Amino acid sequence: MHVSRFARDTAVVPDRERPGRWRAALTDDWSAPSAPQGGVVAGVAVRAIAAALAAPAQRLRSVTAVFAAPVRAGATEIDVTVLRRGRSISQATATVRNAGADAGCTAIAVFGDARDGFEFVDLVPPVAPPPDACRSFREPAPPGFERRVPFSYWDHVEGRTALGHAPWDRWVPTTSERAYWYRFDDPPLAGDGTLDPVALVTLCDTMPGAIAERMGPGLPFWMPPSADLTVHVFGDARPGWLLAHNRARWAGDGYASAEIALWDGDRLVAYGTQMMLFTFPDGPPPPERRRAG
Repeated sequence: MHVSRFARDTAVVPDRERPGRWRAALTDDWSAPSAPQGGVVAGVAVRAIAAALAAPAQRLRSVTAVFAAPVRAGATEIDVTVLRRGRSISQATATVRNAGADAGCTAIAVFGDARDGFEFVDLVPPVAPPPDACRSFREPAPPGFERRVPFSYWDHVEGRTALGHAPWDRWVPTTSERAYWYRFDDPPLAGDGTLDPVALVTLCDTMPGAIAERMGPGLPFWMPPSADLTVHVFGDARPGWLLAHNRARWAGDGYASAEIALWDGDRLVAYGTQMMLFTFPDGPPPPERRRAG
């Protein structure tokens, strides 16, 4: 049976000498940009929680991760605490940190079996061109545009812009709305052939573009480390193209709040929110560039 690169790079194994602890080896291949993407790290926490619960009938329903310190590539340890193990729903926490570190990413997740209840979707996918009509992130930038940092994450996940602008475009900012097509080059699959739910977690950790869309072109170089990330998983997704619809509702005090919805055709399969903070390696923007036009 084929095991995808993503599944191998986020795999966890139990620590036989310390009950409740799991270990993983993160690589630089999923960095965004200088450390493994936060969604990948949160996904490792989810894998350890799922292994500790050992309840395959209970699926991932939600995970919230708080990033207290960066988790770098290399050996990591994951300490899992099961809060409650129920017949149809269970909750647990996990902290992913580099070996010997005091802090890292702490996640709390809910796993649950199917239950009786109401059904509706009060959201619609955006009207967007198909993937073949959209520009890939992998296409070269125009002459004169410098990419300051590499994102190895996009070497394994292809993205295409369906709504919104590239950083070298000129536009008058009126909205934060963006949409992207995403697909894994080597899709990580669950046993039934659907996309691994952990893959949905990491795809949701791609929200900062909405900030740039609302602020407009010509921004100083900035980075958006995550303060937190929450992902709700609603259903199975196929391993092809997924459409991500992204907005930022608020920015201020050096932070921003954003949201993302993942669509598989007309099916809503995941929804995420994020609080991010702003860092400016070359210095903060001048006052006239701090407010959206």
